Amino acid sequence: MNWDVIYLVCFGTGLVLSVLSAVGGFGHLHLGHFHLGHSAGLHHGHGVSRFNAFTVLAFLCWFGGAGYLLHHYSVFIAPVVLLLAAASGLVGAAILFTFFAKVLLPRERELTAEDTDVRGVTGRLSAGIRDGGTGELLYTQNGVRCSAIARSADGQPLPRGAEVIVLRYERGVAYVKPWNDLRLDDTP
Repeated sequence: MNWDVIYLVCFGTGLVLSVLSAVGGFGHLHLGHFHLGHSAGLHHGHGVSRFNAFTVLAFLCWFGGAGYLLHHYSVFIAPVVLLLAAASGLVGAAILFTFFAKVLLPRERELTAEDTDVRGVTGRLSAGIRDGGTGELLYTQNGVRCSAIARSADGQPLPRGAEVIVLRYERGVAYVKPWNDLRLDDTP
């Protein structure tokens, strides 16, 4: 059994799959019928398992890297190298889990339908609406600048830069009315 090969395979697998996971959506990688992410296990903190894809891959990467370096460049015997590599893998996985649980996850929240409802949102037209035509609405929602196709609710043209309110939103089109023309009975 060649320990250098085993350690290098663990390191390479952990590194490559970590990069693919990060590029594929931070923990939700779909490769055909293979789904990497949302592992079952003991939950800690914000409902995240300590044994998730990232921590397992971090363990593999650190275990393999430390194992290879210790086996190839140290005087330790194989069982000691194996124990030190496993300890290194656990430390690496713990560091990554702590970073996710303490830094990234507290800022995450699940969006509700009310958070993304466009009705009642005010914005400005970046492209005017022609008679019976469409334009573009720019608005801010949840701290993010968004745009939508806009159509005048009453079919009248609206100039570029007009401040409008969205009365309804259907099939990707925001039906708007100028803010200064709004009456109390028009509110969504």
